[in-house]
Amino acid sequence: MILAPTPEAARLARKLRDLRTSHESKLTQADLAHAFGLSVAAISSWESRTNPKPPPADRLRSYALFFSSDPTRTEPPVTEDDLTADERSRFEDLHEELDALRDAVNAPSSPGESAPSELSTWTFDGDPITIICPEAPLAERPPMANEKNPNYTRMFRYADLDALIELWGHIRACNPTASVVHRLPSEVVSDDLSGHVVVLGGVGWNRVMRRMLKTLREMPVSQVEVDDLKTGEIFRTSGADQREYRPVWDDEADSGRELLEDVALLARVRNPYNHSQTLTICNGIHSRGVVGAVRALTDTAVREGNEAFLASRFPSGEFALLLRVPVLNGEALSPDLEIDSNRLYEWSPKDEATSA
Repeated sequence: MILAPTPEAARLARKLRDLRTSHESKLTQADLAHAFGLSVAAISSWESRTNPKPPPADRLRSYALFFSSDPTRTEPPVTEDDLTADERSRFEDLHEELDALRDAVNAPSSPGESAPSELSTWTFDGDPITIICPEAPLAERPPMANEKNPNYTRMFRYADLDALIELWGHIRACNPTASVVHRLPSEVVSDDLSGHVVVLGGVGWNRVMRRMLKTLREMPVSQVEVDDLKTGEIFRTSGADQREYRPVWDDEADSGRELLEDVALLARVRNPYNHSQTLTICNGIHSRGVVGAVRALTDTAVREGNEAFLASRFPSGEFALLLRVPVLNGEALSPDLEIDSNRLYEWSPKDEATSA
């Protein structure tokens, strides 16, 4: 389920919350974020009562260092060498306690299993995970996608390969004991839709994506073909805030028309075919948008802050975001969700949708 934290996660979140609120200086989340050089969203996600995210191990060391020092200090300690003997003793005890709480969160559910080093949107509960990737049309495939070719390579049938490779490795690393498979839309059977499902790509080349977006009637985002764009399908929102979201082009580029910004859809909801599992959508108008949606939660440069933002903004764990994906020299840049202009549209079942 994506709606309730484990007892172990709740205990760690409560401990971090208690450390801050019981501090002599009556620290706010903003105060602690400033002291650690982090965003308020990160602190909020670690203390969340409904969807806590365990901090990385080095952040727990920062907590132990900060809260073991004398609160009357004018400057908090930077390293262990800055601690007095009494402070060092408190630091060691608190650091050991926090590490034990985090280890309990990440503990394997049965003997012999190994636990992921960090819980995230891509960390599941051990159930099967199926990634459904679009299939390139025959006219778009290279010669080695032909089964009669002696060098036939099945993966050449796939579209959005950049996104699939990035996500496949990340999900396998986060879920080392889970079954993780990838399927083309034409290969999907009922069992593939009963576990956790990840759907990549747009509606043009992925009929499962088309089916999912129609099934999710509550989510007010659709992807549609328009006459003036032949290279992909735009996003359209419905309800009180009806709007179209399109890519941005540079028509004066030396090499001809150049894509400057794509639009991505990143969504996480209950699997409509099994509400105890999840459905995650990484979509884009073009392939760069699909990659941007994936890398928002895999790129080490932004994923910690983005995970924190999602946990704080969408405590139920269900959401849909339309994102701006800048493109530079043909490469999609990973969107930072804490930058307001990168979030074009937000929706959750628990609140009203908002758009930029």
